[in-house]
Amino acid sequence: MEEKSTFQRIYEVVKEIPRGQVASYGQVAALAGNRRWAQVVGYALHANPDPEMIPCYRVVTKAGEVSRAFAFGGGSRQMELLANEGVIFLEDGTVDMKQCQWKKQIL
Repeated sequence: MEEKSTFQRIYEVVKEIPRGQVASYGQVAALAGNRRWAQVVGYALHANPDPEMIPCYRVVTKAGEVSRAFAFGGGSRQMELLANEGVIFLEDGTVDMKQCQWKKQIL
């Protein structure tokens, strides 16, 4: 059986993030197999080959910040996509991580 690439593992995790929830880069990295891959997660999402099936906009910083460099329309587009799913934003423009962070446990 062929071993999955790092990007493939990251994309599989991102596909699991439920509608209306977000995950942090570090959380995705840990779920993909290495908690030190947070920056690699950013590279993978920037190179997302299938934005329709891999909802990279659901990944934010641990502080709930959207990416100013969001590859598919910038930070305001990322906020729009999240808001359309019911993600709650605080007054400072960050995601309410207490309410909206995906609760998937890292094994």
